[in-house]
Amino acid sequence: MTNTADQSPLGKTSAYRTDYAPELLFPIPRQGKRDELGLSGTLPFFGVDIWNAYEISWLNQRGKPQVAIARITFPADSPNIIESKSFKLYLNSFNQTRLDSVAALKALLQQDLSAAAGGNVHIILTQPEEFGMVEMGELDGLLLDRLDIDVDHYSPSPEILKAALDEEPVEEKLVSHLLKSNCLVTGQPDWASVQIHYAGPQIDQESLLRYLIGFREHNEFHEQCVERIFVDILRQCQPQQLAVYARYTRRGGLDINPWRSNFSTAQKPLNLRGARQ
Repeated sequence: MTNTADQSPLGKTSAYRTDYAPELLFPIPRQGKRDELGLSGTLPFFGVDIWNAYEISWLNQRGKPQVAIARITFPADSPNIIESKSFKLYLNSFNQTRLDSVAALKALLQQDLSAAAGGNVHIILTQPEEFGMVEMGELDGLLLDRLDIDVDHYSPSPEILKAALDEEPVEEKLVSHLLKSNCLVTGQPDWASVQIHYAGPQIDQESLLRYLIGFREHNEFHEQCVERIFVDILRQCQPQQLAVYARYTRRGGLDINPWRSNFSTAQKPLNLRGARQ
């Protein structure tokens, strides 16, 4: 049976296991939402979903607590996303679990998350002695939020996107901190900054900002919102090259940062934590 979002632990009372329990992970197929976008067969993008987990703890063999920060990278072509509350419950299941080493933790995370996602997941663990090396930074690009616009529509409307299709192409990066969507199941707000890097007909900035603000009452998971933004811009504005990267604020010790691109020379995400994260 295919898992659906409404069957997930989201919005339900959950017991917090403190013993290792990989069965808590709840994968949801990506294809259902991609079908809504008319995506089948070869995808118009490649990319990754970068998860940062700040609340990872376990016990060493002497019972002493250990902590780390994890960067977990899921390929966008993996069949499944993992529902975030189930991810948190899974990570908490290590809290009273004794492990031989950091390497043993990494091996379990690699095994369990790759199995749930249906694709090879990459994991980097940062230990306390390295915490001072974790960098912060903001998405670079021209800030759309400087525009003084009227807005009266708060659901995605791709038809409002405009580009100068008859003029010389440009290459630019545009950034907004005004992306807000809502959880597909609970309706809780999700906040993000987003970067649009493209080459092609110049996109009308006011229409793009209105379009992004239009997600304000839209219910979808982070990964699904970014793919919708990518597809809508690609179809409406016809760029030859396009990359969309969103940095979402954390919830339950996790932040999710999807990146989708259709050109191999695009700068890969640096995973710099923003001020709001």
